Parts: sequence; structure tokens; C-alpha cells
Amino acid sequence: MTNHCDTASLLLRGLAVAAPAAMAVSSTSCSSQKNPGDNERKPLNIVYIMTDDHTAQMMSCYDTRYISTPNLDRIARDGVRFTNSFVANSLSGPSRACMLTGKHSHKNGFLSNEMSVFDGEQPTFPKYLQKAGYQTAIFGKWHLETLPTGFDRWEILPGQGDYYNPRFIRQEGDTVVEHGYLTSIITDKSLDWLENERDKSKPFALIIHHKAIHRDWIADTCDLDLFEDTDFPVPETFYDDYAGRPAAAAQEMSIDKDLDIIYDLKMLNDTVDTRLKSTYLSIIGRMDSAQRAAFDAHYQPIIDDFYKKNLTGKDLAEWKFQRYMRDYMKVVKSLDDNVGRVLDYLEEHDMLDNTLVVYTSDQGFYMGEHGWFDKRFMYEESMRTPLVMLLPKGLERRGDIPEMVQNIDYAPTFLELAGIEVPEDMQGMSLMPLLRDKNGPEKWRDNLYYHYHEYPAEHMVKRHYGVRDDRYKLMHFYNDIDQWELYDLKEDPNEMHNIYGKPGTEEITARMMQKLKAAQEQYDDPIREKYPIK
Repeated sequence: MTNHCDTASLLLRGLAVAAPAAMAVSSTSCSSQKNPGDNERKPLNIVYIMTDDHTAQMMSCYDTRYISTPNLDRIARDGVRFTNSFVANSLSGPSRACMLTGKHSHKNGFLSNEMSVFDGEQPTFPKYLQKAGYQTAIFGKWHLETLPTGFDRWEILPGQGDYYNPRFIRQEGDTVVEHGYLTSIITDKSLDWLENERDKSKPFALIIHHKAIHRDWIADTCDLDLFEDTDFPVPETFYDDYAGRPAAAAQEMSIDKDLDIIYDLKMLNDTVDTRLKSTYLSIIGRMDSAQRAAFDAHYQPIIDDFYKKNLTGKDLAEWKFQRYMRDYMKVVKSLDDNVGRVLDYLEEHDMLDNTLVVYTSDQGFYMGEHGWFDKRFMYEESMRTPLVMLLPKGLERRGDIPEMVQNIDYAPTFLELAGIEVPEDMQGMSLMPLLRDKNGPEKWRDNLYYHYHEYPAEHMVKRHYGVRDDRYKLMHFYNDIDQWELYDLKEDPNEMHNIYGKPGTEEITARMMQKLKAAQEQYDDPIREKYPIK
């Protein structure tokens, strides 16, 4: 079935089309482009797969404690795995804007999900690729409020999108409802474009953006019964008391207190009301009768048992943790299966030798560490993000890449891969030097800058900025708070002990302050004018 809306309706929802800006850039044409290792081959293709909230702990090439992800692991096994991959702002929309522009949030203008609208007129890597003769396409989550620019073909989700029978906004100016499960539908659309729509004489950049594994973790019907017999170890920091970290104590993303028993954990009951119950009812109301029957058949026995037990305190907190883990993992399973479909297509059509395949997430996520779900903080679990790549012939690096990389690096990497000169205003570094040689470059960056802007908002994580090097992390929470935190990641990898201001840390603090100051100057963050570092 379809549900059409006109252009006026799109505009009312803030989905306005912006014309691409003129871009002055030196590029090598597709007909004459030189590629790594083989000057006779065609220009290299790009398949960029990004998920939402998929943390490295839930990807078995990074962490074997929880789940097996064989298809994602194929990429790492046959290509490269970045072991120090990070984001610049751990939030969905801002992360996507950083990826598209190669710039930090304060430069691309998309600071937060709740208060920003992406300027579609600014240069992005798809626009540069288009100018160089590439076909560009995106299917799935966009989450930037304006409609895509720089793409020859696109179909996107309104807002966060729906797992079941989702709506898609199309280039034609209408919105249609597609029947089925979202992760599979996005993959179907991507493969159909590869097989039937693109001009196969031209190079392409295909962006596949999944809603998975975003809250509220609703699995496909075929995966509902998975992991139900598995009990997961409670993280050692699950009962963190946030001593010495007032910003951490002020959040509203606790599994115990904030994970909604109905919206998040599906424990629907006519006599129980929660803040997000009505939202949950609208979500499951999208299901057809067969989908709903399968969903109810799975969850109703769990619901009955839960309310019969009447859990409280620690027992309730740990029960919620187990349900959260199981539902999250079911969505990962579907995602992994669908990534396998894309890899199989590329392999069957002999495209892997000439295609860069990238898999990453828009940020990391908490799987009970510090007692949390969600992301946002500069702490390791959310600042880190998985990043694996299958490399085309001519790029020799294999195995682990330990250098620190960030999502602002993706855009310049894609441009250099395509033989396009990287614009000077892009703030990221091309990863091509890391991919060309077996041993990588002799010199690389030694720290990363981070800035989170969305407050007050959902989960109430304070605004903060900071710098991370290979051992220490310094961050400043500001706005309605003035709190510094410093961590020794070697001695305290769980970031439980804030050593800022402790005797004996003066030299470390001074060194990290100077790195922070230099990063704010390098990236021209105006926050330095309000909170100057001496």
C-alpha cells in the first residue's frame, strides 16, 4: 500500500530541497583517472554501509563475549579492522553530517538532532564525486531534516524510520509505505539499484544507511526467538556510583531508571502506563495481522511471566539488562544477514577487486557499561565506533590498523580514492596513506578532538568537549556546569576515576590542556572564545 504526500507536506515537516552550491575543486576525470596498483583498471567504486548505534562490543571481530557476526567479520578477515576508530560527536544526525562534509559539527552546522537543520547547499563528498563522473545513491536513514543533495538516486526514511512496514520519502516528491522489515527493504533497494538502475559503464558510490540497531530494537519475525536462553554477564561497571563525575550522575540513560518497560522492553500491559507507551502502541500498530501475531506469540509469555514475578531493585535492573541485550542482538543478527547479501552480490558479480566496501556505525553505544544504554558521552564506549573495510586491488594494507581515525576522515578518503583533490576546508585526514602500504605511514595524528552540543535534550547529557591521545583523555563539561575530567586510559580503561586536580597529575594536565587548545585552534571551534585555555 502507499501513502502519498505532496511537496507542501514535506516542506511543513521541514524537509525542504536545497540546491547544491557551486564547488571549485580540482578533480581527475573518470576517463583518465589513475588508481592504486593498476593504471588500466576502471575507477574504483565505493559501497559505504553505516548502521545506527552498533557498538564494537556487539561485533565479533572486535569482541567475542556476546554475539557472532560472521558477515561483518568477513570484511575484517579479508580486509582491515581499525582498532582505534572514533567519532567527533556521538549522536546520529551530527555524525552523519561529519561523515558527509569531512568537518566537525561546528563547521558543518549540524550540532544536534533536536536543534539543527542540515544546510544542503554546502559541499559534501557525494557532490564532489558527482562532478568527477560518479553515480551516487543513498537508501535508508538520513536524519538531517532537509532532503538529500548530491545524489543521483535516493530514498530516505522520515526521521528515525520504522522497523515494520516503513515509510520512504522518494525523489518524486511523495511518501510511500513499503511492506516488510526495514533492514531487508533497505538492502533490497540497494541491490536493485546496483543490478537494474545504475549505468554500469560508470563508477558509483552507494550509501546504505540502516536504522538498525537503533532504539527500540524491534527484531524481524524470523529472529524473535533468538538468544532467549542466553544469560549475559553484567558489566563490571553496571553499578557505577559516578563518584567524582557529576555530569555522569546527571544523565537520564540508566537501564535501571530510564529504560522504558513498555517502549524499550515490550512489556505491554493494559493496566500499566509509561511515558513512551503511546509511542510504542503506534509502532506496533504498523504491523499487519501476521506480523503482529508472531510478535505477540513471542512476547506474551514473557510479559505474563514478568508481571507475575513483580521484580524490584537489583533483580529488576538486571532483568531489564538481559531483555535489552537479547532484543539488541536480534536486530544485529538481521543486520549481519543483510550485509552478507551485499557482500555476496559484489562477489558474485566480480566487483570486489574494484570496490572499496566500508562498514561502520554512526557512533558506539553502551551495553550496560556504567549502567547505561544510549551514547553521547566522550567516554570510550560511545566515542569509539567499529570500522572495517574490504580493500580493492592496489591497496595493500591488511589486518589491524591501530592509528587513531575519526568519522571526519571518511569524506577525504573517498575523494582521494576517486582521484579528486581533497578541498582544503575539509578537516579530516584521508585514510589512504593507512591503506596503501602494508605497514602504514611513519607519521600520523596523535590526538582527536570531540565536541557534544545537544543539551538540554533527551537523556540530559551535558555539553562537553575534549581531546584524547593514545593514553589520556581530557574533557570539559560546560554550559550549566563547569567540570573537568581527566582519565588515564592505560590504568583506568573503564574511566571510573577522574584524576583531574589530583596531586601528581599537573604535568599531564598541562600537556593535555595544550593539546586541547591546539585542537580547538586547528579546527576553529568558537567555544575557545567563551572558555579560553591559558
